[in-house]
Amino acid sequence: MGAKKKVLFLGASGLIGPYLTPGLEAHYDLRLTDVKDHPDGIEVERLDITDYDQVLTGAEGMDAIMNFTVNRSDPDLSFHVNTRGAWHVMRAAAELGIKKVVHSGPQAVRRWYDHDFDVDDVPRTPGTGWYAATKLLADEICEIYARTYSIQTVCFLFNGLHDPPAGPITGRDFPAMSVVWEDLQHACRLALEVESVPANYQEFNLHSHLGHQKYSLERALDILGFEPVRNMAEFYRRPTEMS
Repeated sequence: MGAKKKVLFLGASGLIGPYLTPGLEAHYDLRLTDVKDHPDGIEVERLDITDYDQVLTGAEGMDAIMNFTVNRSDPDLSFHVNTRGAWHVMRAAAELGIKKVVHSGPQAVRRWYDHDFDVDDVPRTPGTGWYAATKLLADEICEIYARTYSIQTVCFLFNGLHDPPAGPITGRDFPAMSVVWEDLQHACRLALEVESVPANYQEFNLHSHLGHQKYSLERALDILGFEPVRNMAEFYRRPTEMS
């Protein structure tokens, strides 16, 4: 067995990172970084994504970068973390010759297309909120750098993350663009292993609830080989009575 790929993991202590690490640490040599302590007490290196020199130093010797940093609450910090942070990641990858980046963002078309079906590659509609707007700018930066420097960049789009259901769920419908942790872990492994993606940059819908026929996973299946580990919509099925 060859040496594990070295992956810089930005945002390892955040809202997403602690749930991804368990599905990745056996497969990759992870450099866990963040500006705050890990909630499980795991040791992480201090790295501020808003500081380019820190990102560049953290990325030295790495084979890939995973960026799961985010700020939603502060209009100024949102720009520096979400937008400038993405620029720092791609700039460091270009400078160091790193050819694989995994990025994420909100599925910004949901509010406009929840009434529709078979939604896939439609124009981005982030609205005027600073979180979605700064993430849209980040996506544009990632795409430009990916195409200019041939950095194979995968961006996952979703609107929620959660544990898999433990039993039947009643009284509410399943979410249209929500993914369980195991599926996101699986998707990240596929993204880190895929040799290349069309045009060096691709955005993929990601969710764990099949059956609504709204937001297509076809591209993720065709290019990455991604399918949900289990169709979580099964837990929301309602019994029917025949008269």
